Amino acid sequence: MADDPIKIQLDRIEELVADLGEAVANLGVGLAQVKANQTRVLIKEEAIMADLTSLEAEVARNTEVDQSAVTLLQGLATQLEAVKTDPAKVQALANSLRSSSDALAAAVAANTSAA
Repeated sequence: MADDPIKIQLDRIEELVADLGEAVANLGVGLAQVKANQTRVLIKEEAIMADLTSLEAEVARNTEVDQSAVTLLQGLATQLEAVKTDPAKVQALANSLRSSSDALAAAVAANTSAA
């Protein structure tokens, strides 16, 4: 009876079912690892997007500051052009600039944390 073809087929089917069960278990473990990796990627993506949003805001702020500096320099050039032949007015403009510069320096110092 050891060579019974039905018994041989049943044994083979049992082996295949066992192999299939092992493959399904391994697939479950693999899927869990994929899901864990996906979660880590999503968390990193959120952090990167937050950094990108912050960087975009800083670039916009720097652009505004740059434009303000350009406007300031253009205004100074216009004022100097207007008073260039009058030494008293040139001195008054210089005094005004020094006063503004001192006030700006004090504000920066007051709002800058020590390194």
